Amino acid sequence: MHSHDDDDHSHLTDTEARVRALESLLSEKGYLDSAAVDEIVQTYETKIGPQNGAHVVAKAWCNPEFNAWLKDDATAAIHSLGYTSRQGEHMVAVFNSIDTHHLIVCTLCSCYPWSVLGLPPTWYKSPPFRSRAVIEPRSVLADFGLELPASTKIEVHDSTAEIRYLVIPQRPDNTESMNETDLAKLVTRNAMIGTALVKAPGATS
Repeated sequence: MHSHDDDDHSHLTDTEARVRALESLLSEKGYLDSAAVDEIVQTYETKIGPQNGAHVVAKAWCNPEFNAWLKDDATAAIHSLGYTSRQGEHMVAVFNSIDTHHLIVCTLCSCYPWSVLGLPPTWYKSPPFRSRAVIEPRSVLADFGLELPASTKIEVHDSTAEIRYLVIPQRPDNTESMNETDLAKLVTRNAMIGTALVKAPGATS
């Protein structure tokens, strides 16, 4: 898995170059406002991001009623916090346990719950992740540094245009005294996709 933080336009992928060219053409024709596109991207980068999903997770940990609502109707529970999607897709929350670990993938493209996780990471959209996550999920998790016990069942969920998934990771030990706000700071984007666990405060591994 590789991360791409290089903003040098000479390193654009073929797909990124095509998107850039299409955006320029549509803008020239008057069909698209580049400033509006930039504003939407900036919104998802700075205002909408993993912190929304982290809020959902922390609330589920702290509030049994919300936890039950999330299990029964994740779409409504998440919308109640003000996190709604332009696509209007149905949300499903899957809960990690000692016995079961959940991993999210989109095998066809890169369907992703933007409203709660912000912009998808580059690796989520990569063909290797999309294919291997289904075929050899335990090996993929190992690539992320996540070694699960052999007794832990791994369930892979394939996101679609109609259904998006959010992993509710297990609450780490020794966090009983922490409030919802502080708990949310522990929750990472990868934990809500299923490629990581939530670490207790001060944990390094």
